[in-house]
Amino acid sequence: MNRLERIRRILDEALSPTVLEVFDDSHLHAGHSGAREGGETHYRLEIVSAAFADKSRVARERMIHGLLADEFSNGLHALSIKARGPEQQS
Repeated sequence: MNRLERIRRILDEALSPTVLEVFDDSHLHAGHSGAREGGETHYRLEIVSAAFADKSRVARERMIHGLLADEFSNGLHALSIKARGPEQQS
């Protein structure tokens, strides 16, 4: 299972999102800090979950970073996050 699949599985199981989009943007960061041969270092995430209801942006991002702590410890360098509660879904 690659990192993108692991991220999806972890977030899906923990947050039961109604929207979950994960994009591997590693190719856009080749040569930058944290980039490595083979990619799997830079991701972009869009997620909508009831678990985020009434939570601040910082609290939502902390939840996600906590869930993905093992990934960050093992080569995930950067994660761009757009996390919303159902009331914020456009």
